[in-house]
Amino acid sequence: MGNGWTKLTHCFHPASTRRLRAAKSPAAALEPYDESLGHSFCYVPASLSSSSSSERTTTFVSLSGASLSANTATSLSTDSNSTSLSSASFESSTSFFSVPLQPVGPLSDRGFLSGPIERSYLSGPLDNSASLHRSVSHGGGVGGGPSSLLSRLSRASAVSPASVDPNIQWAQGKAGEDRVHVVVSRGCIFVGIYDGFNGPDATDYLLSNLYPAVERELNGKVSERHSEAEHALVLNSLSRALRETEAAYLNAADKMAGVNPELALMGSCVLVMLMRGQDVYLMNVGDSRAVLGTSFSENADSINDGFFNEYGERMIDLRCLSALQLTLDHSTCDEDEVRRIKKEHPDDPSAIANDRVKGYLKVTRAFGAGFLKQPKWNNALLKMFRIDYIGTSPYITCNPSLHHRKLAAGDRFLILSSDGLYQYMTNDEAVAEVELFLAATPEGDPAQHLIEEVLFRAAKKAGMDFHELLEIAQGDRRRYHDDVSVIVISLEGRIWRSCVN
Repeated sequence: MGNGWTKLTHCFHPASTRRLRAAKSPAAALEPYDESLGHSFCYVPASLSSSSSSERTTTFVSLSGASLSANTATSLSTDSNSTSLSSASFESSTSFFSVPLQPVGPLSDRGFLSGPIERSYLSGPLDNSASLHRSVSHGGGVGGGPSSLLSRLSRASAVSPASVDPNIQWAQGKAGEDRVHVVVSRGCIFVGIYDGFNGPDATDYLLSNLYPAVERELNGKVSERHSEAEHALVLNSLSRALRETEAAYLNAADKMAGVNPELALMGSCVLVMLMRGQDVYLMNVGDSRAVLGTSFSENADSINDGFFNEYGERMIDLRCLSALQLTLDHSTCDEDEVRRIKKEHPDDPSAIANDRVKGYLKVTRAFGAGFLKQPKWNNALLKMFRIDYIGTSPYITCNPSLHHRKLAAGDRFLILSSDGLYQYMTNDEAVAEVELFLAATPEGDPAQHLIEEVLFRAAKKAGMDFHELLEIAQGDRRRYHDDVSVIVISLEGRIWRSCVN
């Protein structure tokens, strides 16, 4: 947790408004922001800009996102002359606005300059003159420069949906080995969070290929009936899209095995959300999570006995929301997952070793990571990277967990994130952070606040301050925190507007 209510607003500095406006000038363009830490971004449905409050019936109201990089992100399958080596970047259509994460000066306790949702400049409803802009950062973006050979296999159909349909709004970003993809179209919102390991190639491939696969699977199959059969159809379509995408990825990696056998090591957790009106469909593989902030039951008392803060002072707990995890964690922390793997490999006593699959991987399901799925990909690796593969059955799978939820009146916001967030807080703490932060700063950036809280806790655990942690070089900082990608979707009618006129 932070140091109290007064700390909640320190990270949102009005000075950033001058920087955002200055970024429009030619002179400012000569001094690009440093993108290496990550980005904060937001989206507000354009259709809300001219509607009255009584007309605002859209379930999805606004979206706040932020990504933080800790890992370097060098692709094995990138052309050797590539100059796109930034560990973080962001690009989008014009309905999204983003700024790179920029730490406040060292005299401040902690935090970044304000995100794209500006405190004190964003109160009130959207007006007709407000417009959201593309990132003010001047890097090459996710698509800048030569890209992964794997992702190029189908880039023509995937990278920019808006290029073929002006009614589609999209954003995609990278932070270390994490990738984030948001597409808003035809009354639906798609969010993909891909948390990679051993390199970014698997996440790059997901970023380029999973959404088009989902779109193909759903095309012409979804009606407005919203029946149980319809919900099952949508979930099965998501599952098929993931299965087809992984098969294509492994096939591409197989063809490149002679040049880059290490591609068999690379994989990713997958979290996908599809929202249609009040229906939310979720698919996950690995340990990224979707957590809902929802009202306590009617019998619960919103004011309880409280808790003690870090100074030993009793605090009254005014929270009225509880956390509901909508996804399942696929990791060795789940006893059912461990039992399943041991049962599938009765002749291998080291199937789970040191609380990891084959002593190597914490997650029990993942996209890619072919060396844990077929002996041939394990054998293609250099000897130092191989596992002792016994039999032919896969040690991990890409079989997703699927979930549908009909949003209720008490559902306030949805937190979608990679597991880096939950290395430093529980589900309840994440929901409480967002709830208390928005109560103190209604126009603030909740996703950026969660990122800051992760850094604050990581720094405190390591015995250093916020700025000391950020001064540690990319890659080395991974010892203290993971890449973190967070998206907070508001469901309760809070409307934000852009500070950029």
